[in-house]
Amino acid sequence: MLLALLLCYAGFTALCLSMPRHHDELLGHKPSASRRQALKIGGWLLLCLSLWAAVTVNGWSFGLVDWFAVLMLSALTLVLLMPYRPRLALALAGLSLLASPVAAWAQC
Repeated sequence: MLLALLLCYAGFTALCLSMPRHHDELLGHKPSASRRQALKIGGWLLLCLSLWAAVTVNGWSFGLVDWFAVLMLSALTLVLLMPYRPRLALALAGLSLLASPVAAWAQC
């Protein structure tokens, strides 16, 4: 469950950074077209990996329920952090990417 949460948050942050407004706000410049495309593909890939992580642990019946809960929690966290602490939202995404291999190892 922790791995799915970490991957969901990183995926939503990548999708957020694929938008020029948020990219400019967080990183100080507009993204190029290739960077926007890479962030979109990476974000969707991370969300798909989080689905795989949730289903692997609990099967399809409870895994989907857990995945939707994790989706809502990570999206809510990102939405609440963006207006007030945007740098913290970006730092948490980096931390979640760094911690996800450890969570994957602990899940096995």
